[in-house]
Amino acid sequence: MIRIHTELAPAAIGPYAQATKANGFVFTSGQIALDPATGALVPGGIREQTVRICENLKAVLAAAGSSAEQVVKTTCFLADMADFAAFNEVYGQYFREKPARSCVAVKTLPKGALAEVEVIALA
Repeated sequence: MIRIHTELAPAAIGPYAQATKANGFVFTSGQIALDPATGALVPGGIREQTVRICENLKAVLAAAGSSAEQVVKTTCFLADMADFAAFNEVYGQYFREKPARSCVAVKTLPKGALAEVEVIALA
């Protein structure tokens, strides 16, 4: 098992790795819309936050030797299901291979984020 870390994505805000690589898979921790340079939540709404989330995931996957094209499953958490359509617009630009997905509404997310996404990908 290999722990993955890259400076191109936000540092973990708790006792966990950005991702773990094991048995031919990459398991990412959930990413919220933190700017890797500042550690602050990016300004804007669901579209801006989803772009940052996907860019963070892209960086973590690259550090693990994987990519969005190799993602087999995503789990998406939204603070408000009213953001579902706008979230999907941006999400679809990054996950063109249409991996399996779960998307649920949650009461709150860390740092007041509007969305969080975690992925499982082939290594």
